[in-house]
Amino acid sequence: MNGVPGILAACGGDGGCATCQVYVDEAWAAVTGTASSRERNTLRFAFEPNAHSRLACQIVLTEELDGLVVHLPSDQY
Repeated sequence: MNGVPGILAACGGDGGCATCQVYVDEAWAAVTGTASSRERNTLRFAFEPNAHSRLACQIVLTEELDGLVVHLPSDQY
């Protein structure tokens, strides 16, 4: 996804796979918003999802997110 190593993004941003899963840093969780029900369903198939998991392709980037910190899982499938 945008050339970030470790983010596969196999579905091309459609939210139909979990290969762009990121763990949103706790300090940014409220700013990125919550996952939709479709996104939560997709995250069930992600590698080791947790309470801060999001699909990177579903986070709407705004100026407010400048400096956003996310962490990558050890694997994407």
